[in-house]
Amino acid sequence: MAAGDEDAGASVLQFRLAGSAEADPGTAVFEEMLVGFARQQRSRSLSSTTITARESHLRRFAAFCDSWPWEWQPVDVEDWTSHMRSGSRPLSKATIRGYQNAVSLFCSYLVDARYSWADRCMELFGTHPVQICHEWNTTAHLAEHEADPRVRPLTRDEVQMFFDYADDQADIALSTKRKGWATAFRDSTLFKVTYAFGLRRREVAMLDLHDFTRNPTAPEFGRFGVCNVRWGKASKGSPPRRRAVVSVFDWTAPVLRQYVDDVLPRFGLADSAVLWPTERQGRVGLQHLDERFAQWRDELGLDPSLHLHCLRHSYVTHLIEDGFDPLFVQQQVGHRWGSTTALYTGVSGDYRNRAVRKALDAALRPPGSLSKGVTDELRDEDRQL
Repeated sequence: MAAGDEDAGASVLQFRLAGSAEADPGTAVFEEMLVGFARQQRSRSLSSTTITARESHLRRFAAFCDSWPWEWQPVDVEDWTSHMRSGSRPLSKATIRGYQNAVSLFCSYLVDARYSWADRCMELFGTHPVQICHEWNTTAHLAEHEADPRVRPLTRDEVQMFFDYADDQADIALSTKRKGWATAFRDSTLFKVTYAFGLRRREVAMLDLHDFTRNPTAPEFGRFGVCNVRWGKASKGSPPRRRAVVSVFDWTAPVLRQYVDDVLPRFGLADSAVLWPTERQGRVGLQHLDERFAQWRDELGLDPSLHLHCLRHSYVTHLIEDGFDPLFVQQQVGHRWGSTTALYTGVSGDYRNRAVRKALDAALRPPGSLSKGVTDELRDEDRQL
């Protein structure tokens, strides 16, 4: 948008607010507050998604209180939180904390003397906003990991079952000449790529064809040796983090090659770089991925607590079980701390039993003796000499 367009848009907004102030000054001032809060967040380089979500939370809170921000009291936060935690489907603690955080930040903005909202409200309404969120009525972030304990990695059998079922849906659609064969094949491949590279939902949805490159140390993967993630999870006010994820499963390249060569051209894209297109020439949506995964999961009778992100947990777990170095796995999934990767790891009972047995053998071994495995290796080397 050009500078002139921005000035014109601001003038139109001021005109509307000025007009509404005569009829309903409360509504006009509240809208001005939201506009100013959004402007402050954009100045901090926060994403539009975050800004829009916080505005939605604030409007919902105002509707619940049936009052204006300069009338809000701490008890309103407590009543709202109690409401969200009641009913047949109470919200999670992390979700509630996000709602409370939006209200707290908004109140901090309003009470900041640099923005003069308190003086203006005193002039117009005879009262002023206060900070209504404090340590005694908000949900604290005490635990490092707050995910639903029912959420877990899929077992290897469950992963294979899910992928086989996804392939069957594409085959059935093709054999019966039903509409949607290409989209079913696309979704099946997308889920496999999610698991094959341990990707987040947005990371896989935003992939383009040119994000895959060769790995000179692993030429057997061809042009699919490395997946260059450009839309990794961002920190506050920062651009998406990038990372390169190398292929580790030998079936990755054939799966991608078949999709790219035989299925992708059928979408007839104007932009051939998009890896997961829709029939309307757009990019597949995140909600569609959640719904498709849930649909196939339920049809298979798998645990309803499993969701798309569990494939990423499964990737981490299975690599650890296969003996990959934990630091390598951490770098593959883009975690800053190894403790985060450990939270994703839910190794099987067989793996734990083998690890415990190995540790016990080492602990009970007489000093100076070698394990049977090492002894056998040395004996083999003597024979070769």
